[in-house]
Amino acid sequence: MTSLVRHVTIDCADAHALAAFWAQVLDAEVTAEDGVGDPEVVSAGADLLFIQVPEAKTVKNRVHLDLQPQDRTRDEEIERLLGLGATLVDDRRNPDGTGWATLADPEGNEFCVERNAVERAATS
Repeated sequence: MTSLVRHVTIDCADAHALAAFWAQVLDAEVTAEDGVGDPEVVSAGADLLFIQVPEAKTVKNRVHLDLQPQDRTRDEEIERLLGLGATLVDDRRNPDGTGWATLADPEGNEFCVERNAVERAATS
């Protein structure tokens, strides 16, 4: 029998606040049994687990999420995420429409936003 990835776990200072941010990003929800101040919070539908830890983030993530918008363009998604509280870390978008952008969530965890399927097909 093989293993199954049950959650992707993200260390953070405020598990509920960061789970709420990612729930908005991924159109998911924080599980009903997780409340403000809980040290472990699950973002249901996204299989992300947020665990409060005492130390702050100090270096670049070794693992990160790559997001592909489903109902909007890459650039529209970047603007939406910036409006939710993400910050732009590195803009790798190219004039020909290819590329991606690296953003950070409110606690500094990096993630990338890629082109949607239609945008990919137009430049392949």
